[in-house]
Amino acid sequence: MSFSLKLRGAAVAVAVAAVTLTGCSSSDDETTNTSPSAQPTTEAALPTVTEGKLTIATSEPAYSPWVLNDDPTTGEGFESAVAYAVAEQLGFSKDDVVWVRADFNSSIAPGPKDWDFNIQQFSITDERKQAVDFSSPYYTTSQAIVTMGSSPAASATSLADLKSVDVGAAVGSTSYEAAAAQIGTDKLQVFDDNDKAVAALQAGQVAAIVIDLPSAFYLRDAVLDDGKIVGQLADSSAGGDQYGLLLAKDSPLTAAVTAAVDALAANGTLKALEEQWLNNAENVPVLQ
Repeated sequence: MSFSLKLRGAAVAVAVAAVTLTGCSSSDDETTNTSPSAQPTTEAALPTVTEGKLTIATSEPAYSPWVLNDDPTTGEGFESAVAYAVAEQLGFSKDDVVWVRADFNSSIAPGPKDWDFNIQQFSITDERKQAVDFSSPYYTTSQAIVTMGSSPAASATSLADLKSVDVGAAVGSTSYEAAAAQIGTDKLQVFDDNDKAVAALQAGQVAAIVIDLPSAFYLRDAVLDDGKIVGQLADSSAGGDQYGLLLAKDSPLTAAVTAAVDALAANGTLKALEEQWLNNAENVPVLQ
C-alpha cells in the first residue's frame, strides 16, 4: 500500500486523543532489552550484503508513525525502532546499520536484493512467499473503513450499510481482499494505490475507502477535513493483517532474522514499541 502519505500503514504522528504516540529513540531501554534465553547473534557470523554492516530498506518517503520525519536513522517511529531492535538482537550496533530506500512493488518481486531485510508494512501472504521470504510477524493489524462526515457512509453501522455505496481500495492490497470478502465487489472501486483512493474520497468519487487501521487514524486526524473512521472489519482468520520483515527468497538471513523477531516478541519489546507508536483499536467498532 502507498500514497503520498504512504498509507500502507501511516497512523497518527501528531498528538491526538485517539492516538497515543510518544517519542522514542533506539536508545530507549524498551527497544534494546533482550531476554536471557535469546542473546544477540554475532554479526560476523551473518552473511550480510556488506560485511560487518546490516543494510535495511524502507520506503521513500516513509511516513509517521512508521518512520518519523522520513528519517529512519533516528530510530523514531514504530518500524524504525523495530528495525534497530532487530539489528541489536542480531548483534549489530546502531552505527553498523545502513538504510536504503526501496520501492514496494519491486521489493516483493522475485530476484536478488541489495539489502538484508526490508521493513515497510509488508503483509505476509502465501502468494508473496513464492517470491520472497518473511520473518515472523512484528505487527498485526486490521482493516478499517474511512469516510468524510458529509458522506453517505458516515452513518453506516454495519457491513450491510456499506453495500449500497461506492467503496474504494488499492488494487492487490489486503485492504481490497478484505473489502471484497466482507462488503462484496458490486460497488467496490479499485485504484492503483492508496494515493488515488484517498484523492477519490476527497473528490466524492467514492463514499469511503478501506485501509489498514493505523493509516485510518492518520487520515482522520492529519489529512482529511472532517474525516471519520466508520469501523473496522472483523478478522477473517485467527489474526489480523500481519506485517513481516521481507527478505530475498531463500535468504541465508531468514532464520536469524525470524529468531530475532521472535525474541523481541517474547521479551515484550515489540508490544512496548506498539504501545508507544501505534494506537490500540478499542474505540473502533467492529462492523458486522
